[in-house]
Amino acid sequence: MTDLVHQIGLARSGAVLGLVLALGVVLILRGLPRHRRATLEERMAPYLRDTPLPSRLLAREELPLTAIIPAVLRPVIRDIGVRVERVLGGTSSVRRRLVRAGKEPDTDQFRAEQVLLGLGGGVIGGLLGLVLVTGQGRSPVFLLVLTALGFGIGVVVRDTLLTGQAERREARMLAEFPTVAELLALAVGAGESAPGALERVVRLSEGELSDELGRCLADARAGASLPSALQGLAERTGLVSLARFVDGIIVAVERGTPLADVLRAQAQDVREEGRRQIMEAGGKKEIAMMIPVVFGVLPITVAFALFPGLGFFQFQM
Repeated sequence: MTDLVHQIGLARSGAVLGLVLALGVVLILRGLPRHRRATLEERMAPYLRDTPLPSRLLAREELPLTAIIPAVLRPVIRDIGVRVERVLGGTSSVRRRLVRAGKEPDTDQFRAEQVLLGLGGGVIGGLLGLVLVTGQGRSPVFLLVLTALGFGIGVVVRDTLLTGQAERREARMLAEFPTVAELLALAVGAGESAPGALERVVRLSEGELSDELGRCLADARAGASLPSALQGLAERTGLVSLARFVDGIIVAVERGTPLADVLRAQAQDVREEGRRQIMEAGGKKEIAMMIPVVFGVLPITVAFALFPGLGFFQFQM
């Protein structure tokens, strides 16, 4: 009986080993080059896929907000935009913020967008005033006040959105700045000239700061000197650290000082500034976190602590 069990075990082991061997042979045969030929679909896929995107110079620009209005209403919108410009003023500030946001400094287009958002706010305010006038019997003057208020809110909202776009773009540039400075330092340390290092970094990186550096290179190729092109970069942004960075590059190029050391020092300064800003934001958030603790958690804790005593005192009374 024991021999029979032993023979059955050997037979099972032999069957398992044979199955594993057969599976290995099948995998080897399937892996031979003649079995790994590309199918017709795989060979035709590179020729049938979508065409690559055209050059950014030939790409169609996004339609502005004023392009959705009919051509008959555009002169009216333009006239209202001129009146808004006369009331609000600040053309230089608007142009500056448009440049900081990476947009074309077209103040007329911006005023037209303000008018459109103002009209939208006026329509909402007018509908709300109409509901209040018809439902609660208020004076029609209330309707006019809400309409004018909605128009003003729409105009202010567009101005606030532009400021937010400029600040977010500059925040992204500031976050990209240390990495770009380090790449420039590595390129210059490897023997590249300043224009060659800028071209290499622009080709290998992406982002807002890389686009601005590419614009500087385009200005330099158009005939401007590299220091003046970099000075234009500093003027187009509102970042003090980037202005210092540009000044350091200009001084290093004009006087022949070691550019790599200047770039590394600038990158370290920006990292220290970012760390300091994070610490300041953390301190402000810590103070803000005390509000729910003081006005929410603490009163509830005091109530839970005093409630049993008050109940016992009422029971004794």
